Amino acid sequence: MKTLEASVLAAVLLVPGLASASGPLGDFEGHGDVGSPRLAGSAVYNAVSQDYTLAAGGTNMWGARDEFHFVWKRLRGDFILQARVELVGQGVDPHRKLGLIARSSLDADAPYADAVVHGDGLTSLQYRRTRAAETEQTQSAVTGATFVQLQRKGNTYVMSAARFGEPLTVTQVADVRLGDEVYAGLFLCSHNPDVVERAVIRDVRIIRPVEEGFRPYRDYIGSVLEILDVATGDRQVVRASAEPFEAPNWTPDGAALVYNSSGSGEGRGRLHRFDLRTRESRLIDTGTHVRNNNDHVLSFDGTQLAISDQSAPGGESAIYVLPATGGTPRRVTPLSPSYLHGWSPDGTQLVYTGGRNGEYDIYRIAADGKSPEVRLTDFKGLDDGPEYSPDGRFVYFNSVRSGRMQIWRMKPDGSSPEPVTNDEWNNWFPHLSPDGRTIAFLSFGQDVDPSDHPYYRQVTIRVMPADGGPARVVAYVYGGQGTINVPSWSPDGTMLAFVSNTAFE
Repeated sequence: MKTLEASVLAAVLLVPGLASASGPLGDFEGHGDVGSPRLAGSAVYNAVSQDYTLAAGGTNMWGARDEFHFVWKRLRGDFILQARVELVGQGVDPHRKLGLIARSSLDADAPYADAVVHGDGLTSLQYRRTRAAETEQTQSAVTGATFVQLQRKGNTYVMSAARFGEPLTVTQVADVRLGDEVYAGLFLCSHNPDVVERAVIRDVRIIRPVEEGFRPYRDYIGSVLEILDVATGDRQVVRASAEPFEAPNWTPDGAALVYNSSGSGEGRGRLHRFDLRTRESRLIDTGTHVRNNNDHVLSFDGTQLAISDQSAPGGESAIYVLPATGGTPRRVTPLSPSYLHGWSPDGTQLVYTGGRNGEYDIYRIAADGKSPEVRLTDFKGLDDGPEYSPDGRFVYFNSVRSGRMQIWRMKPDGSSPEPVTNDEWNNWFPHLSPDGRTIAFLSFGQDVDPSDHPYYRQVTIRVMPADGGPARVVAYVYGGQGTINVPSWSPDGTMLAFVSNTAFE
């Protein structure tokens, strides 16, 4: 009786047009040379760094046929492929090619669409509409892209490209009919039959987005817990589940992450502690308060946990405090709805968003609940996401008061509000690094209402100096609501934890 691995390998070896076939590799089903290049290619996956190293020959990927090395997975329906791409060394031919591709088959002359970066920096969306037809292309305004994304939406293919750290530039082509099931993945071509080139491909994501007609806040897809190196942009997946979860807090000792389960299942609203060493998760005891949303925050010293919970009669969110290890929650806010966002550095105060008479503003209250809440903002429109700076001098928040949702800050008594960002994005949830020098926040595009932060959109995580200055992208993410709602810096200030989303088959 064949093992599963042997069966998969045998099936790959029988795929027409694929030479030098090998078995599963990382998140992909197989890899091999397409078009029988003179010099064989190869691919290696590093399970620790979670990146792929490709080597490939090949005359070209153009005209009526192609030669290249392909790492592939069969996908049906709509999908998004993402990756950071890097050609190794100076190379021989300026038109060596690296990128993401979807093909109707593994034949050399198959119809396809790809997002490709050339050795000379040319970045383009290439496509062959029918078998053995001449390749066409639409060039991107970006040159030398180091991040590429290929999205399939029916028969439309969309390339998004950027030099990593910059906003994406979008190029698309319609009516490329590759069939319902395609071979999709990573490719490399040397553009010289006598040369083998090499490339490294990082942060590869195969994303299955929500289906057409999904019902927001009623239909959910799976979640992926990721850790991001802020300096390099490198991402590592530490947990993935078809059961949705959200909003990781990093514990002050660096040992664990706290997140809430979400969606519509039986376990919705429970808090979990995820051990980063063992990669195991356990429930945090919150007594009868088991409808926690994604507004949970640990105190600066890590001893207390404040939560927003909807278990009280009426189902509106109120804020509670309990030991970080679990226990019986103590209600702090008498009024609801109240959505927690931050502790003061000394642990005596909480800041939160309160809905009062249909208006949402920023409030402060003593963590022991022994004094009334204090209103810090009084703007006609949404103020949200308040968080203290580590030195206690400011409360950062996001507000629509200037039109789009932007990051602001004010003094802890609500005085002297001033803008921190002023750009074309809708910016949410400012989180201060432990040294107080850097803000991380989530940015939605202009296709999202400024007062909304929905699930399942293409968003970016950006960082900038806390006093203002240019922002740079550190992650291009399919996510949104629940991605980075709560403080999620590592204690040493080098990493961020966040949640991205994908449907699981």
